[in-house]
Amino acid sequence: MKNKDSSAQDGFAYSRATFEELVDTALAHAKKLGATAAGAEASEGCGLSVSARLGELENVERNRDKSLGVTVYVGKRRGNASTSDFSKAAIEQTVRAAYDIASFTAEDSFAGLPDPDEIAQPAEQPDLDMFHPWSINSEEAAQIALACEAAAFATSKKITNSEGAGVSAQQSHFFSSHTGGFRGGYASSRHSVSVAPIAGKGDGMQRDAWYSSMRNASELSSPESIGRYAAQRALSRLKSRKISTRECPVLFESPLAAGLLGGYVQATSGGALYRKSTFLTDSLGKKVLPAHIDILEDPHVKRGKGSAPFDEEGVRTKARKVVDQGVVQGYFLSSYSARKLGMKTTGNAGGSHNLTLTSRLTKPQDDLDAMLRKLGTGLFVIELMGQGVNYVTGDYSRGASGFWVENGEIAYPVQEITIAGNLKTMLAGIQAVGADTYNYGAKTVGSVLVNKMKVAGS
Repeated sequence: MKNKDSSAQDGFAYSRATFEELVDTALAHAKKLGATAAGAEASEGCGLSVSARLGELENVERNRDKSLGVTVYVGKRRGNASTSDFSKAAIEQTVRAAYDIASFTAEDSFAGLPDPDEIAQPAEQPDLDMFHPWSINSEEAAQIALACEAAAFATSKKITNSEGAGVSAQQSHFFSSHTGGFRGGYASSRHSVSVAPIAGKGDGMQRDAWYSSMRNASELSSPESIGRYAAQRALSRLKSRKISTRECPVLFESPLAAGLLGGYVQATSGGALYRKSTFLTDSLGKKVLPAHIDILEDPHVKRGKGSAPFDEEGVRTKARKVVDQGVVQGYFLSSYSARKLGMKTTGNAGGSHNLTLTSRLTKPQDDLDAMLRKLGTGLFVIELMGQGVNYVTGDYSRGASGFWVENGEIAYPVQEITIAGNLKTMLAGIQAVGADTYNYGAKTVGSVLVNKMKVAGS
């Protein structure tokens, strides 16, 4: 399977077989030192990044990095160390460093490898088709970046400047094993094209940006379409104004709605739950979203940006309903956080996998225009600024830009406003989800209409 056997032919300096030898060397030395359990991972990444601005090539960067990470357990004490030197002496030194750290660390009764029955065995590790190297050279990448920026400028004479366009081609592979019986690894790729044009002049200037990111470069949007759309977004924001402070419904554009979903994930993740540093403590089995909302996690989507046959601990991953009819069905737990909570791992060491938030009320024709009609009179947000979210209390306050909507139609662009509320009431107040779905990283969601928020303006 091409996902499993990456080699130097794929642009890598190290083969899967070499990584297996390095990892086995580390584990053998850990056992020799007296470790009760150990894990190791060898990885390599390489790629090309090119940027262009105002019709000229700006930067060409090539990256190549490698690492061997080791975790050693001495009873219930845990130590970590890593190295970028793959020599036998360096590996043994790194294992010794991890062992020494474990020896002097305080005992933690919840520390340890995953339970054997949770481990993804080789037959349970599907090939998810995530490795599609892009054999592009710097000249070809520069041409794409220049074409993307040129398309933005060609959209209108009002596009007066640019923060530049970029092309990135990245690939990596790893092999991981631990003494609990896990062995596995795979190669993956991620490629992107982006641009950030500026419209208008002087104090009236507005910027926006757009990008396309895929595991397979053949699935990227054309550079011309990315450039045109980014320009249209910047142009639509010209002559932005402030609005007076009020309370109104807010429609989050789909890429921003993915951020709301991210907020839910953070609030229901193991670390926040066992520390009780979340507004959704003890929410399992409780209704925290409206009855029309479901959230599905599917780690096995072919070429998915959040796909994984196993998590960072080697625990098998599986599709599940995280939220069913607004009721929390499961958290996002690693082995450690699960033990702290007296629960079972959910295969989420390292984070969530492909998440989709849907509404049972959404119809195929519920595009953005339909969502604006559902909004009626209120705020349509297309950009958020700042990190004003308190996950302990749920308090939410972010700088925002977007459009004021009246009677279901965009009236004018707005800027320099703040939207505020509480994530708990915002999630409970989701009225509708659009069919205008957008995949942002490992999250897929349409635009989201929240029934009521405070909008602070002039």
